[in-house]
Amino acid sequence: MSKASLAVVTDSTADLSPDLVAERGITVVPLTVSLGGKSYLDGVDITPAEFYARLERSGATATTSQPSPGQFADVYERLLANHAEVLSLHISSKLSGTFAAASQAADMVDGGRITVVDTGQVSMPLALEVLAASGMAAAGDNAQTVLGRLRPIQDAVRVYFMVGTLEYLRRGGRIGRASALVGSVLQVKPVLTIADGQVAPLERVRTQEKALSRVIELARQAGGRVCALVGHAAAEEPARRIAEALNVEAETLIMAPLGPVVGAHAGPGTVGVGCYPADLFPLGLRRLSSSAAR
Repeated sequence: MSKASLAVVTDSTADLSPDLVAERGITVVPLTVSLGGKSYLDGVDITPAEFYARLERSGATATTSQPSPGQFADVYERLLANHAEVLSLHISSKLSGTFAAASQAADMVDGGRITVVDTGQVSMPLALEVLAASGMAAAGDNAQTVLGRLRPIQDAVRVYFMVGTLEYLRRGGRIGRASALVGSVLQVKPVLTIADGQVAPLERVRTQEKALSRVIELARQAGGRVCALVGHAAAEEPARRIAEALNVEAETLIMAPLGPVVGAHAGPGTVGVGCYPADLFPLGLRRLSSSAAR
């Protein structure tokens, strides 16, 4: 690769499929998920399908940990041998210590050539930002230009999701402002979002079916052509319903399983969609996976 090129790095909570990562030239640094006394590199040692099956069988609580600064440093050193710069886009610092580890590694290696970004997002919207950044980098943009072009996308990107139960978010300490809903005498199924870098309740509805319908309605309100990524944790049928509802409007439409680390905190049954107006940066992708086998 040319020395003038920009390498794009993210972490495994972006939940990008291996084929898309390879096609777009993205480098992914995996987090670790631990279950039943064993630890696995997210998306490397265990697939989503395997994870959800083991989670169901064990009944245990899965825990997660961020990469070490040393892991990031190794990646940055390797990439800087063949690239002029590195742009590293990561999960919200309010949800994980990953951004802090990446920042520490950048200072250890070459802070002047590495830009580390706390996107304030996770999973679906994080993936969309990373895909946009990789497209801009492929076109020859440098890190500062990419950051400038990403800002309107970051302002416009939205994520709407529902969980099978709030218990997984509560157990993992990632429940954020949705904690107000735990223990409510009302049996509500909240529609959730990410706001200010953490999980937040958006609306309360009475049933799972109404929550799913509302997620679809909110995504369609983005208006016009959208770049959309539908994610699910062992919930392919409702995910497919969201994808089918957005199919006509979407310039980009991807459906993929949520990885083990995100799934450990969101829990089986989680389904949602991240989207932004395609005119900000079209991605030109159509990936409707038929299983969570990756």
